[in-house]
Amino acid sequence: MTPPGTRRRSAAISLAVLLVAVVIAAASLFLGDYHLGLSGVLDVFGGAGSGTDRFIVLGQRLPRAVAGLLVGAALGVAGAVFQSISRNQLGSPDVIGFTTGSASGALIALLVAGLGGTQVVIGAVAGGLLTAVVVLALSSGAKLRGERLIVVGIAIGAMLASINDFLLTRADQDRAEAAKLWLFGSLNGITWPPVLVLAVALPALLILLAFLTPPLRVLEMGDEIAQGLGVRVAGMRVSAALLGVALTGAAVSVSGPVGFLALAAPQLGRRITHSLAPPFLAAGCTGALLLTTADLVSQRALAPFQIPVGLVAGVLGGAYLTWLIGRRPA
Repeated sequence: MTPPGTRRRSAAISLAVLLVAVVIAAASLFLGDYHLGLSGVLDVFGGAGSGTDRFIVLGQRLPRAVAGLLVGAALGVAGAVFQSISRNQLGSPDVIGFTTGSASGALIALLVAGLGGTQVVIGAVAGGLLTAVVVLALSSGAKLRGERLIVVGIAIGAMLASINDFLLTRADQDRAEAAKLWLFGSLNGITWPPVLVLAVALPALLILLAFLTPPLRVLEMGDEIAQGLGVRVAGMRVSAALLGVALTGAAVSVSGPVGFLALAAPQLGRRITHSLAPPFLAAGCTGALLLTTADLVSQRALAPFQIPVGLVAGVLGGAYLTWLIGRRPA
């Protein structure tokens, strides 16, 4: 088990990372083609400022900044959950197909049923859960062997990606273009309703995860030891997997699938905190930092043209994965 002093140090480092993420998100409020500056943003929050200023800050930039923090945290924690139960660094929802399944559910709600808002969130979570059921069943269900889970997830994810492409070909051009941009992973034009849904869902899911954290820490020591200490291994892994899928679906419904973030955030969180236990807090804070940083880069790198944040996150995540593979001995 992790000593109390180590847990406190890990928590302090994680909160420092979160503070940096909040600072970057706050900086995005006054950086943009519509110049406001720090004083202009403070005037808006103080109840002053023009109608245009209030619309830009409160209606466009603030929901985007909050979404970056919440989506990044949700995906980071989800990645930590799946890497913990599979005991494999590649066990993240984007690799094993759950992110693609959530995207399929959201696309069906958007393009087939013509729904929006909360219904898209429900569709994304339902799509991720259905994908999880299929993947878990095909990977020997409760045993959840890491390598088999990853291989099956990759296969199911590839099939679902083809279904997503098919749905795009059957939609009208305007809706297909909007959905395609969303599939890249984008915070452009985001509004408050989906952000508020995630703001309510994320704390609730994290509270549930807090109850699972002690037995998941025991699972990190191996199935035999966990069973000897009274942990119901099969039920715990399935419960954690479903919770991770819910986190993934809630995040994807807001931003679309953001690749590699759920893969990199838990590993970086573990490295910076030197944690031996599942790094849920560190992964969430690191995920928030990664996504807010990627979003700021996506806004300003080619301004006034904005790059989908998923493309920037993919570049950063791909570079990290390449470095991770390259530093290992052959």
